[in-house]
Amino acid sequence: MAAPFTVRIQAEDFDAAADAAALTCGRTDIGAVVTFTGLCRADAGHPDGALTALTLEHYPGMAEEEIGRLVEEARQRWPLDGALVVHRFGRIVPGENIVLVVTASVHRGAAFAAAEFLMDWLKTSAPFWKQEERAGTPGRWVEAKDLDDDAAARWAPPARPDAAE
Repeated sequence: MAAPFTVRIQAEDFDAAADAAALTCGRTDIGAVVTFTGLCRADAGHPDGALTALTLEHYPGMAEEEIGRLVEEARQRWPLDGALVVHRFGRIVPGENIVLVVTASVHRGAAFAAAEFLMDWLKTSAPFWKQEERAGTPGRWVEAKDLDDDAAARWAPPARPDAAE
């Protein structure tokens, strides 16, 4: 049986269905499983041309630790019975998998919320860097997007009214 809370950083591709099945194998306490798979897309309408590859670099050790911290925070917020985060690194071409988030809980609401929380925070706080290759242009590093920061910010705890005093 797979460990109920797991983080994997790897160059190899993954099988989302097999990973989700391994998380729930033999379990009768789980009522909902949510999976999210992020894929590399060609982004054909981009003004600089279609994406030919994405190279992801990470900070080994720190990436696992930070994602593990996010999984632990999700466990504190929602009644999860299991979670798996797999994030690839290296050169990835359009159509290939990049990231997998699987969450399991007794009820679907917790599984959906935890998966969305993890993806929003992975986009902003996991120590990964992306370099885009586009047809006819040199590779360029991708900058953080305000849209991703806004998505993660909605999960921040509300400010306490007495905090400014």
